[in-house]
Amino acid sequence: MKRGQEWLKTLLQLSGLSVDIEAEKETNLTQDEESSEQDSYWLTIRETNLSPEQIEILIGPDGSVLDAIQYLANSILNLSQQQEEQASYTVELNGYRIRRYAEIRAMAEAAAEQVRSFGQEVEIKSLSSAERRQVHTFLKEFGDLETFSRGKEPHRHLVVRIASTE
Repeated sequence: MKRGQEWLKTLLQLSGLSVDIEAEKETNLTQDEESSEQDSYWLTIRETNLSPEQIEILIGPDGSVLDAIQYLANSILNLSQQQEEQASYTVELNGYRIRRYAEIRAMAEAAAEQVRSFGQEVEIKSLSSAERRQVHTFLKEFGDLETFSRGKEPHRHLVVRIASTE
């Protein structure tokens, strides 16, 4: 957790930003995600020293910059770590991840209701691979539905449909 906190603070300092990073072990912040043996940490960038423009830039369009920072954190911090020592890092800023998680959950539930009502498959577009995994996980609890991804990046979509009874 401390390594993640220090790495993110250094990355942002190298970008000319002086910020504090709060780190905490994940405890059911996103309780529906699959639990694994690896530790999960939330690294929250404190926005107190950031302007609204800097916050907007760090989050990026549809969270793309925050996703890239998170990807770098997970890749670099787990590089040359033994499997059992690897951790998962979620980078948060200004409540973006929590809000987006709720949006994705609502999208998944709406798609499930639509599929059940009309019997036709529904495509959910504009999700990152991590967000598609969240929807797959959310909808596992609905035994009558199945999900899969279709297409190639960057035009990959998640599909929800009635589960086949083969």
